[in-house]
Amino acid sequence: MKEITEILDNRQLNGDSDDALIAAVYAQLKLMAKNRMSRERRGHTLQATALVHEAWLRIGDQDFENRKHFFYAASEAMRRILVDNARRKRALSRGGQFIRVDDAEIEEFPSNKNLENLIAINEIIEKLAEKDPRKAQLVKLRYFIGMTGEEVAETMDMSLTTVNRDWAFARAWLYKELEK
Repeated sequence: MKEITEILDNRQLNGDSDDALIAAVYAQLKLMAKNRMSRERRGHTLQATALVHEAWLRIGDQDFENRKHFFYAASEAMRRILVDNARRKRALSRGGQFIRVDDAEIEEFPSNKNLENLIAINEIIEKLAEKDPRKAQLVKLRYFIGMTGEEVAETMDMSLTTVNRDWAFARAWLYKELEK
């Protein structure tokens, strides 16, 4: 983690290329994307590698203050990509009312519930961000990137106890809002 901060500092001071930064964070971003994608429905067309590359395209040319700022930007980019993808798939003009089915899965008919949940969760997170931005950021890191409590604590410079308490509150709040 210290290596990432040093690379970001050198990048700002010396105008270094993105090569060192992407080399340092690529494996971690891909692991985060894989964790997030593992919770998606079967037959999802967006792959973890594509998610990381698209997120990098969206955030790669920015200046980051530190690794915390970098991972916030990465989590936000991944969240937006996943939500945009879900909205595109659901759109009627693109056949969103139809469910894609592989021949091998005809017996296990999938549903569009995951797409609707993702969009609903995104709207609720935006609502939470208005009330408590820290908890909303924690949800983005945990839910959309798949960070562990320890990783979130390190990234957000918080104690693990605070992260766990905020995560428990945010989950309960999300469930309550989803039931409305």
